[in-house]
Amino acid sequence: MKKILVVLMAFLFLNGCDSGTLTEKEDLFQYKDSYVGDNGAVGNITRELPMPNGEQMNGLELKTTDEPYGIIINYEEAHISEDEVTNYNELALYNASIILSLVKNADWVQFNFLEKEMTVTREEIENWYGKDLRDFAGEDELSAFIQEYLQDEEQVNAFFE
Repeated sequence: MKKILVVLMAFLFLNGCDSGTLTEKEDLFQYKDSYVGDNGAVGNITRELPMPNGEQMNGLELKTTDEPYGIIINYEEAHISEDEVTNYNELALYNASIILSLVKNADWVQFNFLEKEMTVTREEIENWYGKDLRDFAGEDELSAFIQEYLQDEEQVNAFFE
């Protein structure tokens, strides 16, 4: 759990740096109540999410033709840090929670990581949390809520069984 927090903190710090100039992190909740079909909003949300070690985002697919609507995030190989190992279960739950809290008509999110493919549905994750993710009003509140659940590694792993 501590590793994911370190990875998230490093990502947030590095994400705020641009050509040596510190910039403010984008407020993701400006995209609250966006729709799967709004590729600009969904793209801006996903670019701000933590990435797996050694991978970078390589495009989105927005499934808007037939319900249930969903989002597929594809990853490709990038620079690998030998010191960090990605916990894909924690990362998928964290990122899906953010997306499903902001994109009101998204019913599922699929992550095509290099090592595995993972899908998280709104129904499954909200049953796991016991709460509608669309009820959160701010990123800090949502992030703190998610982190409470990610602390229990057995519970996180059981979600994907």
